[in-house]
Amino acid sequence: MKISLKYPPMGWNSYDYYDTTVNEAQVKANADFMAKYLKDYGWEYVVVDIAWYSYESGQQRDKFQYVPFAKMEMDEYSRLLPDTERFPSSKGGQGFKPLADYVHSLGLKFGIHIMRGIPRRAAYERTKIKNTDITANVIADPYSICMWNPDMYGVNPKEKGAQEYYDSLLELYAGWGVDFIKCDDICRMDAPSSKAEIEMLHKAIEGCGRDIVLSLSPGPAIVEEHDFYRENANMWRITDDFWDHWASLRDMFDRCRNWQEYVTDGGYPDCDMLPLGMLGKGFGNERKTNFTPDEQKTMMTLWCMFRSPLMLGAELTKLDEETLALLQKAPLYQMLKETADARETYRDEEWIIWESASETDKYMAVFNISEEERPVPSKLLNGPAEELSRPAEELNGPADLLNEKAEHGETELFEIWSETKMSREMLPAIPAHGVLLFRMEK
Repeated sequence: MKISLKYPPMGWNSYDYYDTTVNEAQVKANADFMAKYLKDYGWEYVVVDIAWYSYESGQQRDKFQYVPFAKMEMDEYSRLLPDTERFPSSKGGQGFKPLADYVHSLGLKFGIHIMRGIPRRAAYERTKIKNTDITANVIADPYSICMWNPDMYGVNPKEKGAQEYYDSLLELYAGWGVDFIKCDDICRMDAPSSKAEIEMLHKAIEGCGRDIVLSLSPGPAIVEEHDFYRENANMWRITDDFWDHWASLRDMFDRCRNWQEYVTDGGYPDCDMLPLGMLGKGFGNERKTNFTPDEQKTMMTLWCMFRSPLMLGAELTKLDEETLALLQKAPLYQMLKETADARETYRDEEWIIWESASETDKYMAVFNISEEERPVPSKLLNGPAEELSRPAEELNGPADLLNEKAEHGETELFEIWSETKMSREMLPAIPAHGVLLFRMEK
């Protein structure tokens, strides 16, 4: 049985700020910050992203994101190990165990990024597969390659030793104390072996003796394969890499609508990382997020109502007070953890509405997707669903929870971002790309 998650994972991932260059001291600094300022709000995973095994990560960045055939750390059984220069506690074959132990000592959980397949170097050197007499070149498929990373060959699932290789990986990771694996070059199933490799990885996790969350990247995931993803993983990307541009955020409303029927406890379509705060140092362009404060609230609202996993990409130690307050919004994460069956219930060229409910409360998010500040139109508050611009038969529920509450004599609404009670007759205008998020008792 795969690990049971009652709510989407929340944590930090090194990629958006550090790219391929993060080191041990930087991971510890971000873990320390999370434990001190964010853990009480549900943030708990600390994830080391791509190329932690490469001694040449970040070098020649003007030419390569991933240096072709770079020197990398690998054991005798074809398994990649941390670069001992960036992760000095891994020396002597200890791998990530000392760093994982440190993260666990803070009351947090530790994760790593991996690529689908087996190192090309292992195939060239014909290194062993643990617990077999088979060598890496036998199970490596040289025609199954990642189009953007030169490190790995896919594994041929028909060859004896393929499952044993994945089993040996998870034996290693479980021994390190890994709680979370982000597997890359696998979610879109571009390669013929991708689906089988997901199954082998899932089987290996089940047999490793440790609860480990499995995250699949990059997207977009295939909507028609929703049952397969849910059976074999805990989260799967529904988009390619998401960055801080309004056009990308606007597009996520479409993607969430496409996946809204398939969000279940323990199986979460993933909107990708949250590009907040300071970003881009490892890419050679350290900068503050391009998202406006209102766009940041819109992103956080959509991710939380949809129940996407939440992974921060910022350098946490450089968060400003406004961004930190965004990440400490307790009522928002209460909604993330307690609600179900979120649906888009209204859409036109200026407005999108999402609704969800917990056992005790109803939630309604009113998004202004236009380029101007606008008052909430009365048709969203007072008119029956039949009068809205979308036909009633296309709606997934009543389009105006606010009017429903008014019929019961309740005119005050709790707006989560401002943490104030509002009258439905006197709602403030919503800024361009902004949102009002209401909670109402059932």
